[in-house]
Amino acid sequence: MVRDYSTVLQEMIVTPEVALEELEPGMSIFIGTGAAEPRTMVRALLASAAPNIQDLELIQIISFGDAVNSKNFSADRFRLKTFFSGWVADDAISKGHVDYIPSRYSEIPNLFASDHIDVHVAMIQVSPPNDSGYCSLGTAVDVARQAIDKATVVIGEINENVPRTFGDTFVPISDFDCFVLSDDPPFTFDRWPVDKVFDVVAQKVASVIEDGSCISYSIGPLFEALPRHLRGKKNLGIHSPFVTDALMDLINSGAVTNRNKKIYQGKSLTSYALGSKELLKWLDGNPMVEFQAINRVFSPMQIGKNPSVVTIVHARKVDLKGRFALHTGKGNVATGPSEVIDFFNGAEISRGGCTIFALSSRNLEGKPNVTCSVDNYPNQFSLHESVDLVITEYGVASLKGRTVRERAQALIEIAHPDDRAALVAAARESHILYPDQIFLEDSAHSYPSEIHRTRTFKGGKVIHFRPIRPSDEEGMRKLFYRFSDTAVYYRYFTPVTAMPHARMQEYVNIDYTDTMAIVGVTGRADKERLVAEGRFVKGRKEGYAEVAFVVDEAFQNMGIATGMLDMLTDIAKKRGLKGFTADVLSSNRQMLAVFKKLGESCKVTMSDGVYEIAVTF
Repeated sequence: MVRDYSTVLQEMIVTPEVALEELEPGMSIFIGTGAAEPRTMVRALLASAAPNIQDLELIQIISFGDAVNSKNFSADRFRLKTFFSGWVADDAISKGHVDYIPSRYSEIPNLFASDHIDVHVAMIQVSPPNDSGYCSLGTAVDVARQAIDKATVVIGEINENVPRTFGDTFVPISDFDCFVLSDDPPFTFDRWPVDKVFDVVAQKVASVIEDGSCISYSIGPLFEALPRHLRGKKNLGIHSPFVTDALMDLINSGAVTNRNKKIYQGKSLTSYALGSKELLKWLDGNPMVEFQAINRVFSPMQIGKNPSVVTIVHARKVDLKGRFALHTGKGNVATGPSEVIDFFNGAEISRGGCTIFALSSRNLEGKPNVTCSVDNYPNQFSLHESVDLVITEYGVASLKGRTVRERAQALIEIAHPDDRAALVAAARESHILYPDQIFLEDSAHSYPSEIHRTRTFKGGKVIHFRPIRPSDEEGMRKLFYRFSDTAVYYRYFTPVTAMPHARMQEYVNIDYTDTMAIVGVTGRADKERLVAEGRFVKGRKEGYAEVAFVVDEAFQNMGIATGMLDMLTDIAKKRGLKGFTADVLSSNRQMLAVFKKLGESCKVTMSDGVYEIAVTF
């Protein structure tokens, strides 16, 4: 016999005031989280003057709205405890109106299960039940099921506006003691405006995300800008605390298939929805988005089962040691230390995982976001020593495996050009950089970031070419010491046995005008290996430049030198040069062959055992 759940439901529906009669002084009340806050019940609770509404403890994982409004609180009636320190909760916490519970999100369910957190009453927003008598938790699963299991009184707030989402979201009406009806609109978030700076930051973030990566998503201008730069990727996966309008766009672009994931394969995994009415409509009945509890979504071990996890964090500040301060208040919707750390650890565990901190070089007030120290900023991130990449609109700084000095050099290069001189001076004074560290102020503004090229050579070897940077000093030094004595002699025309800092820093600090140099690197941005370098220097002959290049001996005979010569030629032509000159030792047959590929434009003469080469464009 098919049960008529509509009749059962009607018998369970009460007014909010009647539902509140189940409360007793001293009870702990779990309130649905974030966009799933049961607004009708919360409003009734805060407005009630009933004698049983005294000394109540309210518990919420993420607080966005009515429950965190300190105007409604009095010490003898309510006290809110939250695990979230961002958005409007930040102000209430700092004023002492709300208690903050620091915790890794993956551990929160254990706090409930182990009775560290008491729950006597659960107030949960749900969708209307389906024909089988199951309601959906809608836009937030987090620990709702644990709260329902633990509570002695479970009050469901049925709202027609709640989407029926899939995953661990369905709860039978038999799990509830009563229901109230609501037509309150759920919390929604307008889409973030994207300015030109964050669009460039997003483009650079997307440039280091490879096909098949599994990414986590958040909310804000960076994440709003990302989809249009990621839509050309293939087989991306989603394991994310939040699903947003921007993430919806990315999924709809076809770039997301989730086929490379090892858990919840084929589905985008999340625990919360934050966004517009359009997002909620898209989620309604969408089986390709899987909502699960936070002990599944935030678990580093679960995250790490997926290969190539990329955790992206929008930071507020970074200092020269690679330490970070995260956003606070309304600048922090979802990126406090507690929210970030689990996904950060998951990326560390993941095979091929990567952690990215991204920010604009300056804030909206025009003040530097790359600073000497973040000691005076709140919301600091504690695992700075394990960060892989830092990205601004001026480039990508790899921190992995680098010394503090090398980190500082790389971070200065992605600071705003007008801030770099002061950062270098402060770093010298603090003994972070060498006292004799060279800094060419004009070069900070003239770095030709538009010059870059990726090519595949013999054997499928992929090389990325870009202009040389001061932070390439260590990479160039390692390249030098990999050369044989013969290779060194071919390049410098004299035996050179050492390349100390004083000499190498002069080599990598160039003006990009009279001297132009490019390097070839292999590997991901966080694992770059410098394998080739080519340059031209304007010579004594007007309109001509002297050209030279070197290639790691393990990468020779692949066409890399020819590729660099082609690239340097293109650059020189655009700068109005007439041609190149070069000196090649007569025994250096390989280099001579590179130039002879230019055909009739290359003239070769011999003088004292040296080929004098002149190339006319």
